[in-house]
Amino acid sequence: MSARVEIYTWRSCPFCIRAKGLLDQKGVAYEEYAIDGDEAARQAMSERADGRRSVPQIFIDDRGIGGCDDLHALERSGRLDPLLAGA
Repeated sequence: MSARVEIYTWRSCPFCIRAKGLLDQKGVAYEEYAIDGDEAARQAMSERADGRRSVPQIFIDDRGIGGCDDLHALERSGRLDPLLAGA
């Protein structure tokens, strides 16, 4: 079983593009919420992300893992694939 991946983005955000690039490279299906300029959506994201308002915010199986740097850190440490596998 694979994990459910969600990512909150702004379309022109370079960190969002980089995070999606890693997910795409790994063949991961994800649900993207492009919240450009939508303050209500950003507030909803912030509530899920323990108050963080920066984008991207990435969730794997409803667990907030943080942003682009956090995603890449998980990849470098070898902990991303088990999360994506639903382990």
